[in-house]
Amino acid sequence: MRFFRKYAKRFLQRKAGLPLLNCTATTIHKRESRHGVTIITCMINPRLFEQYNIDTKKDLKIKNLCPRPKDTILIDKQGSCYACECTSWLPQSIGNLQIKSLGEIIGSDMHQHLQSSITDGTYRYCNEHQCSYLKSGAVLHGQPDRIQHLRLAIDDSCNLRCPSCRKGMIFHKEGSAYNLGIRLADKINEWLYNHRHPIQVHIGSDGDPFASHVYRHFMDQTPERDNIKYSILTNALMLKDFAPRVPYVIRNLNELGVSIDGATKETYEKLRLGGKWEKINENLKYIQDLKDKHGFRFIMHYVVQKENYHEMEDIIMLGKKYNADRVWLNKMEDWNVLDNFKEMDIFDPEHPLHLDYQERLESIKPYMGFEKKPIVETPTLNIKR
Repeated sequence: MRFFRKYAKRFLQRKAGLPLLNCTATTIHKRESRHGVTIITCMINPRLFEQYNIDTKKDLKIKNLCPRPKDTILIDKQGSCYACECTSWLPQSIGNLQIKSLGEIIGSDMHQHLQSSITDGTYRYCNEHQCSYLKSGAVLHGQPDRIQHLRLAIDDSCNLRCPSCRKGMIFHKEGSAYNLGIRLADKINEWLYNHRHPIQVHIGSDGDPFASHVYRHFMDQTPERDNIKYSILTNALMLKDFAPRVPYVIRNLNELGVSIDGATKETYEKLRLGGKWEKINENLKYIQDLKDKHGFRFIMHYVVQKENYHEMEDIIMLGKKYNADRVWLNKMEDWNVLDNFKEMDIFDPEHPLHLDYQERLESIKPYMGFEKKPIVETPTLNIKR
């Protein structure tokens, strides 16, 4: 029986996104019983912070109070919830949506405990090695009194197989991953139905919202209320086909981001495997018309790498053609899917083409409103009108 309880406890903790060890790190003494097994529902996981090289005893003595732990919830495809816009910046989960409601998680002791690490200025659970705000020394400031941003990463299905993102096609239309995604979508919508304050729902970044059957289900069922605004990141290839099904989502768009890593047919179809140049241009024109009608911000995302850095000027011109508000030249990240990442990473100062990249970047400044954003490591280019 002792053996059974030991592993039953581990199973429940793993399912909840909780630590699997008896640790001496900070704990919040709140216990509850599930199926006859007592588990600690709020515990800081030291191994997790060791993995990210985070010293939880540090004191950064930061006066600015980052609003993210109070205004943002990110939900991943396992249902784990995080009080930050990036799981590697504040990696401790505050609860799991498979076990608790979103309202319970937002009001949890763990959520409040992580918030206290910001208000006391220590930032002891934050990853100063990866957080763009901390690395740049430009921490945001604000202490909102409620959640304002809900970031969904509950399905990684996509209609493309871009080499910098994944090694093969990922598409869930049935099975356990799909079923879990649907349950998570329903629980999120349940919370949104009862939420009356302004909130922005961010959809995308892990897969494509219009290719994913989970995100389609979410948008089909989401409450049709004007207090809910949307920010969507997509490859846009299926946008024109699906957008008419969810007119209230499009009508309440604050921001639409389109990932497009090539400014010519050859480069685009090489880096966006499965995409068609003619199709993306057709849909960019469709987005331009939608923007004229609804007034949302339109951003084009361009992941700069060896194969496309020579087209930075061309992507800016493409953005101007379709009336984009901004073109973001984003740093290529290592997601452990590229065997030749170092060869492709043009941002590496030791890369043989890095100086050529820098020269090309300088050459586009004269006709661009150049703004180096502190929240990203790469240039953000504002299009001059």
